[in-house]
Amino acid sequence: MNPPHEPPAHASPQGAPEERVAVLVSGRVQGVGYRAFAQRCALDLGLAGYAENLGDGRVEVVAEGERSALERFLEQLRRGPAHAQVEGLELSWDRATGLVGFYAY
Repeated sequence: MNPPHEPPAHASPQGAPEERVAVLVSGRVQGVGYRAFAQRCALDLGLAGYAENLGDGRVEVVAEGERSALERFLEQLRRGPAHAQVEGLELSWDRATGLVGFYAY
């Protein structure tokens, strides 16, 4: 049983525990299709979450799923779509919270 202050650990249908990664993507990542790219990649990998432009020019991406799928997703985020120029990813890992679907705001 989890202590009351900790969210429950979620598991995928295969039983592997799910994780959450929050990513701040810097570089030329707004106005180049980055959010739509992140959404397509996430859905292809079976991940849930969202991608959203921030006022400072970065894109925030939050994704939940199996660690191996999240690692592949991060590789794709580092590359970005054709017209993007990714300069860096700032990562923060946590337990999954049960997000459903993947949205580009």
